[in-house]
Amino acid sequence: MYASPEEIPLNSSCRSREKIEGTNSLREMGLKGKLNLRGDSGNLAFVAGVKAVLGLEPPVRANTYHEYQSHRLFWLGPDEWLLHCDLDAAGPLRESLARSLSGTHHAVTEVSDYYTVLRLRGPDAAAILRRGCPLDLYHEVFPAGNIAQTRFGHASVLLHYHGDGETWDIQVRWSYAEYVWDYLASAMRAL
Repeated sequence: MYASPEEIPLNSSCRSREKIEGTNSLREMGLKGKLNLRGDSGNLAFVAGVKAVLGLEPPVRANTYHEYQSHRLFWLGPDEWLLHCDLDAAGPLRESLARSLSGTHHAVTEVSDYYTVLRLRGPDAAAILRRGCPLDLYHEVFPAGNIAQTRFGHASVLLHYHGDGETWDIQVRWSYAEYVWDYLASAMRAL
C-alpha cells in the first residue's frame, strides 16, 4: 500500500498505449480509489455500518452493483464487494468503514493500485469481447447494467456492461493490463 494517494501511479503499464478511436474505441480510464470489502450481508449491523458510510447497502444479488454519488459497489460474492470511489477518498473511507463496522466480522482492504479499468465502446464491443471471453454476451442473456467476473484470454476480469448498450468496462489486474489491451486491439483490427 502507498503512504498517500500522491504516491500511487495514475496509470497501469498501458500508459504507453495510445487510445484507439473510431467506430469502436478503447482507452484506459483514470485511476479510481478501490476498496475490497468483506462481511456478512445477513448481519444487520454490517449492512447498517456500510450504509452509514457509503450511503448505500451492499448488493446481495449476484452480478449487480449499487451506485450513490461517486461510490459504486460491485457484488463479487455472497460476502465480498469492490468499491470504486474517488482516489483521494479511498483512505478516509477505509478508516470510516473500519470504525463503522467495528464489532462486526469484516475486512476492508485498499486495492487502488491493484486494478485498472479499460473501457471498450462501440457497436461491435460485445463481438470484440466474445473473441476472448467464454460468457454469452448477447444482450438477451447479459443485459445492460450487469457485471460478471470471468476470464478474458488468460486474465481474470470483472466486466461491467453499461446501460447505454455499447460500453463495457473491463477491470483487470495491472500485471495483465497490457495483455488484455493487446488482445482487445487485435480483436478490433480483425473485425
